Amino acid sequence: MPPRLSLLVRDIAVLLTMDGPAIPGGAVLFEDDAVAWVGASTDAPSAAEVVDGSGCIGLPGLVDCHTHALFGGSRAREFERRLAGEDYSTILLEGGGILGTVRATRAASDEELVDSLSARLQDFLEQGVTTVEVKTGYALSLEHELRCLQLMGGRSWPTRVLRTWLGAHTVPAEFRPDPSAYVDHLIDEMLPLVAAHAEFVDVYCDRGAFTLEAARRVLEAGIAAGLKGRIHAEQVELTGSADLAAELGCTSADHLERISDEGIAAMAGAGTVAVLLPGARLYLRDPAPPVDAMRAAGVPIAVATDFNPGTSPLRSLLGAATLACLDMGLSVDEALLGITRNAGRALGRPELGWLGVGSVADLSLFEPPPGEPADPAVLVQYLGGHRARTVVRDGKVVL
Repeated sequence: MPPRLSLLVRDIAVLLTMDGPAIPGGAVLFEDDAVAWVGASTDAPSAAEVVDGSGCIGLPGLVDCHTHALFGGSRAREFERRLAGEDYSTILLEGGGILGTVRATRAASDEELVDSLSARLQDFLEQGVTTVEVKTGYALSLEHELRCLQLMGGRSWPTRVLRTWLGAHTVPAEFRPDPSAYVDHLIDEMLPLVAAHAEFVDVYCDRGAFTLEAARRVLEAGIAAGLKGRIHAEQVELTGSADLAAELGCTSADHLERISDEGIAAMAGAGTVAVLLPGARLYLRDPAPPVDAMRAAGVPIAVATDFNPGTSPLRSLLGAATLACLDMGLSVDEALLGITRNAGRALGRPELGWLGVGSVADLSLFEPPPGEPADPAVLVQYLGGHRARTVVRDGKVVL
């Protein structure tokens, strides 16, 4: 039997495990692709390879639990239109927005899509993000939705990639005269072929997208096919989609700017994670979600970038955490939990976003901004620009 590979990262100025109090002078021992031990460096066992974490803030590998990172084309002109006061729903109904990206994504070659996604994921990795959920939904045909899912699978990406089928992102142009026929197409023709290539089914339930009843049909079918349910909920108008997410046992409901008290209570009762997307709130000038009410009800809160080319071209997960504090009222501790362990919960993956025996073997080390102490709060205080000094994924140094 070959010897176990061991890696010790030691003398971390302050280590947050998200599984207990912060550890000054912390250390983590990895053996093969697992966490073998976590504690103070003074008690650390020996290892074949040692990494010095002096002066650094240690966090579990960050988890971005909501992105649309696979796409073609650009929506810079749409950005200008919205700055001039045009409403996003109007742009979408005119064939822009998501539909514009659909045309560009369908036209892009496999190589173009793979190369652009790989570059984006490398950028995430350099910011300490080791897990990225990536949705389809910019293809919206059987051929191209399946193509996008297959392109995401079977490759070695810079980060861990979790695949979501979002065929119900919007109704494509060819089905606009009869949206119900597209829902039938999703369930009867697309789902049987794409289910084996995804971990999640997602639906955008809102004005200009899918009705509550259509969302129910797609989610129920996806869950019956073995996928975990998620939903874009209560963003543009109140639909009852948060209540639906709780009823169906979805792992998360995302956006939630216009969630009701009843929806909050339902999510709290079901343990459904609220994923806050401050980039979309900022770019679309939406109101902030009722965080105080969510907190009081005990709804677990995650934070994600919602990285996409139109309504949230935000590539910094720590930047999203900062915005969640400034614009939505989270504390620093809540924001850091939201991009680590609660983000893992939003994905139904309890092994993600913390450090300890039983977690994934991911660790990110950050140097504080110049002149600042090694205090995790500075990573949230300073908006953007943070790059990881060292990243460990699956027990190996990858950065």
